[in-house]
Amino acid sequence: MITNFKVISIELGNREVDLTIYGESSTSVTIEEKLDAIEFGEAEIQLKEGCFYEYKISDGYRLEQSEIVSQSKVNPSSGRILPNIYVGTLEIGILNKEGERCGSVKLEVQSVKTSYREDYRHMLEEITEKCTDLLLQHSSPVAQFFEVDFNADATTLYQRFAFIKSILDSVEFNDSVHKVLSSPVTRWREGETIKDIRNVRKFNSSTLRQLSNATNRFYLPDSHPLKSTIDSVPSKLKANYKTETVDTPENRFVKHALISFQAFCSDFKTKAKDSYRIKTEAALLEDKLEQYLSHSIFKEISSPTTLPLNSPVLQRKEGYREILKVWLMFDLAAKMVWHGGDDVYRGSKRDVAVLYEYWLFFKLLEILKGVFKIEAVATENLIEETADGLGLKLRQGKFLPIKGIYVTHTRKLNIEFSYNKTFTGGKEYPAGGSWTRNLRPDYTLSIWPFGIEEEQAEREELIVHIHFDAKYKVENLQGIFGKEDSLEVEKEEQKKGTYKRADLLKMHTYKDAIRRTAGAYVLYPGTEAQYTRTGFHELIPGLGAFSIRPSKINNGSEELKKFLEEVVRHFMNRSSQREKMSLKTYETHKDKNSNELNEALPEAFGNNRNFIPDETYVLVGYSTTKERFEWYKENGKYIFRMDETKGSLELSNEVVNAKYLLLRKSGKEIASDFFKIKSNGPKVFSSAHLDKLNYPASSNPKEYYLAIEIERVNEEEFENVGWKFKELEKYKTITGSESNSYSRAGLPFTVSLTELMQVKNK
Repeated sequence: MITNFKVISIELGNREVDLTIYGESSTSVTIEEKLDAIEFGEAEIQLKEGCFYEYKISDGYRLEQSEIVSQSKVNPSSGRILPNIYVGTLEIGILNKEGERCGSVKLEVQSVKTSYREDYRHMLEEITEKCTDLLLQHSSPVAQFFEVDFNADATTLYQRFAFIKSILDSVEFNDSVHKVLSSPVTRWREGETIKDIRNVRKFNSSTLRQLSNATNRFYLPDSHPLKSTIDSVPSKLKANYKTETVDTPENRFVKHALISFQAFCSDFKTKAKDSYRIKTEAALLEDKLEQYLSHSIFKEISSPTTLPLNSPVLQRKEGYREILKVWLMFDLAAKMVWHGGDDVYRGSKRDVAVLYEYWLFFKLLEILKGVFKIEAVATENLIEETADGLGLKLRQGKFLPIKGIYVTHTRKLNIEFSYNKTFTGGKEYPAGGSWTRNLRPDYTLSIWPFGIEEEQAEREELIVHIHFDAKYKVENLQGIFGKEDSLEVEKEEQKKGTYKRADLLKMHTYKDAIRRTAGAYVLYPGTEAQYTRTGFHELIPGLGAFSIRPSKINNGSEELKKFLEEVVRHFMNRSSQREKMSLKTYETHKDKNSNELNEALPEAFGNNRNFIPDETYVLVGYSTTKERFEWYKENGKYIFRMDETKGSLELSNEVVNAKYLLLRKSGKEIASDFFKIKSNGPKVFSSAHLDKLNYPASSNPKEYYLAIEIERVNEEEFENVGWKFKELEKYKTITGSESNSYSRAGLPFTVSLTELMQVKNK
């Protein structure tokens, strides 16, 4: 039995047509008749986004098809309504048998978030305030006055009106008006009246003159004390008095402001053509302002002759200062052109999710300016002159970078905060971008050392990207990090526009696909604290989520600010693990021609975990006599000369860190005596000490020698293996083509294990 349905009666000329809408299930109450719909300028019949509906209209009529309305192939008078992520007033045309439009029906699509109305109003109010602040800062020649063009398209008109409405509908503005009405500024006004002389209590120079000059006099009796001074007095005198009045310059300004606001709403209502949303909301706002102006206090207040903008009352007194601020914002907001708002307001749509994305831009910019001490953003970065006013550059899909330099006592860093930065896919490493396809996070914080360009920082693995994505539909952390949903549930949620786990997977995509990404985080309007997971032992790389909600009290931005302050401390650590990882990445991939080695080698695990053939060095030595070779094996030591003569060992990084020793013998083409070096670098032995060890010295011994401790290798991969050392490039370089190449053949040198295995004797 279907219980979740609503029958809507629609008058089409002389006929009444019924439209029945069915909810997707009996348990989901998704069709409601809202009593407060008029207050919010909404249609009375309300659906919910992300739900599916079936409809049936009277025979002979059908609903106009669109991306939201689909017609049944069996019966043209029935079909489905799929709001998906649309939020706002949905006007659906009604067609007759001939396919002509004969009427329409308005449905309101609610957001799944119950707080979306308050969120929408709050975010729009804050964006308006930020935009007007930017306009007030604008000092270029384009900072001039523009008239509102009421002939503009409905979308532009509505986004302009929405700016104004966000100011005039705010709680602060309503409170400020009530404060003025309940406690208005007053002044004493002097007046003049005719009084019976017997009622005059105070006499001044004016009244004293009237005693002798005024007409309509009567004579004083002989017994009166003044008879000897004056014969008669007037019966009435002109007397001054003071009364308290609200007709002050400040109250005149308030009345003028409210009248201006009301006239503006009236103009929008009458000139906005057929825009249902503007007409409804403008009428509601006009009525509210009319209620304010109908207060008895305004009947006593006259029209202003001047605007006392420098009045201490307007600038300081509660209520008045807020109205002054709104009045200053009002003119600018009415002329503001924000084409990015088209995504929010288009066709009576209220895309609160897109608005949240815009609102977060300003919140993040505010936080980053505080954390990184970036100078105030130049208005030309965000404001531009357009043909119809001053335009805000912020627009979904449009790249908008804000750059600065962060200076501390230890280092300077380049900072770039980007909105909609595209990381191009398919670029060859080491260029920046994505490994696969184009990716565009909502916001990206890029940090790299001062003194180099961004391109160089990308090539040398010195830049770090931290991404943030706005997810208005996410309500709690479990929606992102909670228990795993089945694939069927996940796909169904995606159809409705509530992605849940897909949001987390997108963060993984950013982190893994965009080169030099150190973190990716979801920003959502929940009430829980932030949740972050670090990749290793340090703050970044990592994944997580932060709750940033539209609220004037505790909006959650402090948690994100603390996180970014930790990021700053991380970058001050010059020996961080992340720095080491970036260097290793750079060194590993800087050479496009990587070596290929397909030989049996010891596995790299346990104590041998650092076994990397390219970074494992082999010291190639030389044994001049059989006696010395035997001494090397028996004593576990190999001796080098350390003077400037031929055959001396140069202590390079490769020599000091060599792990193996390959001994060549005089007259042999292949070397097969392979040893492991036990000591951590060479030691200095004196000639006298070597004598005690019975070292077979030369006929011309040196005073000091270098010695390393060695032992036979125990890895089976090196047993019974010989190497054709003369094919090594290092050997060829040492011997060269000179006539004395024989005398140079005994010089020690180092090669990587990869190079050595390339000349393995097969």
